[in-house]
Amino acid sequence: MTVLSFWNQVKRELKKRLRWKRRWIHLAGIVLAIGAASAWWMLQERPDSEQGIDGQQERMVLGRSIQGPAQPEEEVRNMVSGIEGEREVYSKKAYVCGEELQLLGRMNSAQILAYYKEHPSMTVSLADGGKVVFTESVSDLSPQCKHNAYFGLDEQGNLSLFEGVPGSADRNVIRTFFQLNIEYLESSLPRETLKQLYQGIQVSDLDEYNSVLSTFSDYAVEETEKVMQVAPLQ
Repeated sequence: MTVLSFWNQVKRELKKRLRWKRRWIHLAGIVLAIGAASAWWMLQERPDSEQGIDGQQERMVLGRSIQGPAQPEEEVRNMVSGIEGEREVYSKKAYVCGEELQLLGRMNSAQILAYYKEHPSMTVSLADGGKVVFTESVSDLSPQCKHNAYFGLDEQGNLSLFEGVPGSADRNVIRTFFQLNIEYLESSLPRETLKQLYQGIQVSDLDEYNSVLSTFSDYAVEETEKVMQVAPLQ
């Protein structure tokens, strides 16, 4: 069964539960639109003398995206100030799922600081053995995860992300998210859908990854307990 057909089954089961969410989203959209219109009208009513420098700064911010460094320069300076000689320096890409590590070479403190200034979106840290690591956060799955990442259940009934098919001899838990209410899950979803979960749901991009998490979060132990607490008496 493909991921697409799997989600079609799940969506049919959750259709009724999602109707009220859509109504609230629609209502929230109307409220936000009214609030934005009111704020714009109040801004237009302000005299030019009151806007002054603040108004110019607002236009500059709205006119382009301003993004500061991921880590304060002073913090990096303090970190590398005690480094004597050269250290091994690595570049790490930290994905939502997985990571990649690459050796950049050996650098002294001045070279490390210069590299930081050239790559302000990266953070700097000291690892074991005095190694220096530049880390870049990437909102995507690593190439390896795109080919070999599966959602499934661990032995404690937690929704987990596996490297490889869950249940296989070489499986490896990459990350554990939350415990599922198995009884509630089995009474709510079709048998074929449950079979897909137990066998492993492969995800090949970030949208599928987020979709699986979003769907099964409704079956987390904490969420189902809330639903049962607020359910009306029959």
